[in-house]
Amino acid sequence: MKPGPVLTATQALRETGVRVTRQRETLLKVLSAAEDHPDAAELHRRARTLDDSLSLATVYRTLSVLEREGVVLRLALENGGARFEVADAPHHDHIVDVETGGIIEFRSEKIEQLQREIAAEMGYDIVHHRLELYCRKKPGPDQT
Repeated sequence: MKPGPVLTATQALRETGVRVTRQRETLLKVLSAAEDHPDAAELHRRARTLDDSLSLATVYRTLSVLEREGVVLRLALENGGARFEVADAPHHDHIVDVETGGIIEFRSEKIEQLQREIAAEMGYDIVHHRLELYCRKKPGPDQT
């Protein structure tokens, strides 16, 4: 059986010497189940359904530890808000809908190749990168 995201994340924490607490496991479980990119307040709301003793301060502290250890990724959006996702997913980029705040994941090999080419032309190899496109839906043909 292939390990799930929570098991993999808790193993990663243990390997780096970070204690795996009930609160950290709860937050990882909630993040792994998320089909969106929740902010800390929304994570807190969801996590409290599993552990009602979890405070918002604990969620922030836990997210900080999980991010530092590379288990969770913070999406620091232009509007100042931060959203979170588990770091075990294959590389992808994001489109942020500026009207709804929704985040859409996508992967484009054309974009990946172009980034590698640009970096190589400038004498670099890409170590890590993020791409966030801030977009507004185009009006449909009947909407002018």
